[in-house]
This record gives sequence, structure tokens and C-alpha cells, in this order.
Amino acid sequence: MAIVTGASSGIGAATAEQLAAEGARVVLVARRLDRLEQLAATIGAHGGTALAVAADISGRADAERIVGSAIEAYGRVDTPT
Repeated sequence: MAIVTGASSGIGAATAEQLAAEGARVVLVARRLDRLEQLAATIGAHGGTALAVAADISGRADAERIVGSAIEAYGRVDTPT
């Protein structure tokens, strides 16, 4: 599972699409929910799994909500070893 911030466009969206293509379950994070939902639908149409979470990561509360949403959807947040 990967949390990708800035996922509504540009390099963030491209990163999310690539991770999903490689089999990662992706949590898409940015402020524009409409763009995140479009990307999640695109990823889903290609067989991937993505969750859209509108948030501003500059605040602790949103950061905690993002992680909470990821855990609720996917069961855990993996860290590199």
C-alpha cells in the first residue's frame, strides 16, 4: 500500500498510476476530491485499487485522517524495510 500526496495531477498522479500498475493499493491524497476520484476510477478501470482522500497535508489532523483512512481501507500501512 502506498500513500501518494499531490496525486491530483502531474508527477503525483503519474506516480500513483505506476504504483497501482505494479500492484500497490494506492491512497490518493490532494485537495481536489473531483480529480482524485477521476484518477481512482482510471486506476480501477485498469485493474488497480485506489482510494481518494481529499486533504491538506500541512495539518496534523488531516495527516492522521489520511493514515486512518488507509488503515480502514487496507488494514495497515507498510513501511520499507
